[in-house]
Amino acid sequence: MKIEDFGVEIWMNAHETHCRFNIAETCVDSITFADLMQMAGKSQAILGELNGLKLTYGAIEGSARLKAAIATLYTGRAADEVLVTHGAAGANALLYAALVEPGDEVIAVVPTYQQHISIPESLGAVVRPLTLRAEEGYQPDLAALEALITPRTRLISLTNPNNPTGVVVRDDLLQGLADLAARHDLWVISDEVYRGVNQGNDALSPSLAEIYPKGIAVGSMSKAFAMAGLRLGWIVAPPALLHQVMIHRDYNTISVGMIDDLIASIALENREALLDRNRQIVRTNLDILARWVEEEPAVSWFRPDGATVTLLRYDLDLPSRTFCEKLLEETGVLLVPGSVFGVEGCVRIGFGNGTETLKAALPLVSDFLRRHGR
Repeated sequence: MKIEDFGVEIWMNAHETHCRFNIAETCVDSITFADLMQMAGKSQAILGELNGLKLTYGAIEGSARLKAAIATLYTGRAADEVLVTHGAAGANALLYAALVEPGDEVIAVVPTYQQHISIPESLGAVVRPLTLRAEEGYQPDLAALEALITPRTRLISLTNPNNPTGVVVRDDLLQGLADLAARHDLWVISDEVYRGVNQGNDALSPSLAEIYPKGIAVGSMSKAFAMAGLRLGWIVAPPALLHQVMIHRDYNTISVGMIDDLIASIALENREALLDRNRQIVRTNLDILARWVEEEPAVSWFRPDGATVTLLRYDLDLPSRTFCEKLLEETGVLLVPGSVFGVEGCVRIGFGNGTETLKAALPLVSDFLRRHGR
């Protein structure tokens, strides 16, 4: 199987451990195990659970405890509609393997995480892009979406909140997308790893899995829950589809780790305290970023209403990769070139990282812009 180089992952692998100020990071500032135990209010009990944990495979599809905790994130979904996976990346790969055949067509709402383009292409599918536009608030055009549907269309994919723009699909458009998919009997993969840290309110934004029977939600402990080190994600979907996914899963990841399963269970059982902490970080940092954008004449944006990332458009005569390479070399600040998402003249910035890192990095970006200005 041939597959395209994974642009954003290759960029991060090459640079994230060699920079001074990583404001390319997509996860909320990671929580420590000690802080999680304190948040849960039962440190000794948790250590007792860990000490008594037998390090076997455990439940291959995820423990009953963890699946029940994940199900509470979705209105009207039960634990038997949850499958635990090796991260959201593992979930997405398994879903495409289960759903896509050579000759199928997949509609991908772009820009997006590259898995949703390159994996179906590697499986022999044709990927048709529906491009989000800044002038439309990065909201999907449903008429344009329907025009892309053919008799060979198998599914629609989107990231919501969107990666890399940080925009959440409006409730009415999300329902419209579900209605459109229903008319054509299509699956919809909704990669929702940033769900939970929206700007407007503390409620979880609607999930495709809540409003459409063939809506598939993918989630993760990495982004909104600040626990990328667990490498734990999930799929919420009808049990018949999960059975097909598990056939493929038996050939690769088998199960997640028992310790990861237990820690994720504890975290989700205390999710309100955890999300309160993470929302405070994201909202504080976005306000800092917004003030900087307002005062920086060489930068413009569409302010995001969710996620931990957004696109910044810059007024320099440099390709985005060159921009990011020079910025890193001269200042130690790491951003992601928009070109890895198919969007030139932009960079992706993360605002879930430590607040002091963001505060230190932004003036360096301003100095860089002045030195390289037109």
